[in-house]
Amino acid sequence: MLAYGIGGKVANWIENWLTNRRQTVYINGKFSNWKDVTSGVPQGSVLGPVLFLLYINDLDDNIESLVTKFADDTKLCRIVNGYNDGSLMQSDLDKIVQWSNIWQMSFNVKKCKTMHLGKRNIGEDYRMGDITIERTNQEKDLGILVDNTCKFSEQCTTAANSANRLLGMIKRNITYKSKNVILRLYKALVRPKLE
Repeated sequence: MLAYGIGGKVANWIENWLTNRRQTVYINGKFSNWKDVTSGVPQGSVLGPVLFLLYINDLDDNIESLVTKFADDTKLCRIVNGYNDGSLMQSDLDKIVQWSNIWQMSFNVKKCKTMHLGKRNIGEDYRMGDITIERTNQEKDLGILVDNTCKFSEQCTTAANSANRLLGMIKRNITYKSKNVILRLYKALVRPKLE
């Protein structure tokens, strides 16, 4: 943490928060035995994702492609118009795999996808280690459906269907249908789905 300028009481507080953690699991009315937590980021915390981003901050060192990181979601993007561009993309993937091996933070390659955008993209296959990354034409990213044409028609259809289901639920279950009640339900439940 000192490398990022975090020291003193704040660093001590974070260290105390991360050390000597224990957990138990509650299932069907019973608790498991307490176990020490020796690694990982505490889930459901505000500080957890920030600390994780600090931990993986050097992931994109020496990477020529664009790298975006959001919590534990990492994307590698590059314009690929020919074989040389594809080789550079594969080289960057190899560097990321090497980083993950050094820091013992493996990527779940089964969740990794390749999406080829544009007509001139040669559609090359890429791999992480020995595993070829699965291709996709559509992916959900941070709750938004994106396809390889960069059109959002599927996202719009999904949002409209969800809003219509909520309208149907309101129609079936709300007996007092004054304008004021319906307007409040619409603003609270339906409109956010469309926005």
